[in-house]
Amino acid sequence: MRYELQDLGRRFVGSTGDAVVALDGLTLGIEPGERVAFIGPSGSGKSTLLRLLNGLLRPTSGRLLIDGAPLFAQSGRQLRAMRRQTGMVHQHLALVPPLRAIDNVLLGKLGEWPVWKGLLIRACPPRAEVTRAREILKSLGIGEKWEATTRALSGGEQQRVAIARLLFQAPAVMLLDEPVSALDPGFGAEAIERLIAAAQGSGRTLVASLHDVELARAYFPRIIGLHGGRLAFDRPSRAVTDALLTSLYQGSLFLHG
Repeated sequence: MRYELQDLGRRFVGSTGDAVVALDGLTLGIEPGERVAFIGPSGSGKSTLLRLLNGLLRPTSGRLLIDGAPLFAQSGRQLRAMRRQTGMVHQHLALVPPLRAIDNVLLGKLGEWPVWKGLLIRACPPRAEVTRAREILKSLGIGEKWEATTRALSGGEQQRVAIARLLFQAPAVMLLDEPVSALDPGFGAEAIERLIAAAQGSGRTLVASLHDVELARAYFPRIIGLHGGRLAFDRPSRAVTDALLTSLYQGSLFLHG
């Protein structure tokens, strides 16, 4: 899927009733198969932008086009089809705590399965799919935890379950909101490499918001800097210098391009 953002904006109503600008006038495109990282200080709009790309939020101004068509002008069936092609690791993971790790991974296919299959997932999960899900958990270093309830896992282990669920889903677009924030630095890089390998092997799009700018520079060819909901820069990773990053996080840089 190709994303095109045209002067996109998103505002919320704050706790005092005032308008809060989360995104302001973003214009950019993301091509199929690209690897793109969003970076910027907390509150810069990274998570809001990912939720817009996933269709979980509507823009309050501008347009969001997917494959040339306005996202929210599509029918309910078209929107559901788009969401089946889009997977996301949320910052708060969106796991089901009472379920086992394996069950949470299997839920990655819930959008593709008929209702009856989703209801029977715990009673009689398909053997081949359980095997594949267990292999993914093993590749992420928690294969032995597959029967543990998710609430019994550490924060880092839960994050790996969320990543495993995305890999099991195997969507055309993978959206990652701080996907390795609870992982040790070394394993965080390994998890990113695992996601990249899955994306490269099938031409999938990979878009991530990251606080770790070194991970962004090391693994993502294109980096988009946000500050205060505005576009600060959109550059190849090799052109993202330390001086540029300092200006971004100090809020003194708005190049718009």
